[in-house]
Amino acid sequence: MSRLPLTFQCQGRTCAGTLDTAPGTTGLLIVSGGNEIRAGAFNGQARLAAAIAARGFPVMRFDRRGIGDSEGENRGFRNAAKDIRAALQAFRAIAPQVERVIGHGNCDAASALMLFAGAGCDGLVLSNPWTFDDGQEQSLPAASIRERYRQKLGNPREIARLLGGGVDLRKLASGLRRAARPAPTASSLGNEMRAGLDRFDGSVQILLAENDRTAQQFSATWPDRRLAIATCPNANHALGEAHAQAWLEARLLESLRN
Repeated sequence: MSRLPLTFQCQGRTCAGTLDTAPGTTGLLIVSGGNEIRAGAFNGQARLAAAIAARGFPVMRFDRRGIGDSEGENRGFRNAAKDIRAALQAFRAIAPQVERVIGHGNCDAASALMLFAGAGCDGLVLSNPWTFDDGQEQSLPAASIRERYRQKLGNPREIARLLGGGVDLRKLASGLRRAARPAPTASSLGNEMRAGLDRFDGSVQILLAENDRTAQQFSATWPDRRLAIATCPNANHALGEAHAQAWLEARLLESLRN
């Protein structure tokens, strides 16, 4: 296996990518979220690509226009369809044995793949999809707050803290008020993502990190329970913990092999 730098064109701009080579006919296209470069948070996507390629599946990562080593203007995830499709075309050109591509993205990269009905990928593995509208409050959903209090009330140590005056009663009252709020409704972005996914014919797997606010919001507002949804315990947004990295790798390999 080897790691090859490459460039490709998107709307007259030169974009940068990286291919981790492998002989498999199914490949993984990793789409970066937010303004992250293709290496990912704490180099996580680069490590993930090497691990997947070592199992026989080629992996391509790329910087969309205006990010990292790529030219052009950064127009955000809502305008990334052409970047993803151009990267996919480059992937198939440099690894011509690839017959099937699984797209993977975290946060708004997952949202982009949903909005654009997979953007040409054959299957999707999407982690912690971003469903907040611009300006929408990003607080914990009431259901998550209630679950947190349920766990605390079942913990004798927490009960002792409460009785001993070790709990800020103002914060407790605020939390209880938030826990009593009605369930949130789907955002406009969430509705657009669902419409995009309705146009997608391939396999879809949703991965959620238990401790991630973005994942909790998705779980609270996503109405379609027909999707395959799995949750990684004690994991945060980037799935950067050692057990979460192993869990993510296993879920991706499962989709690549099916």
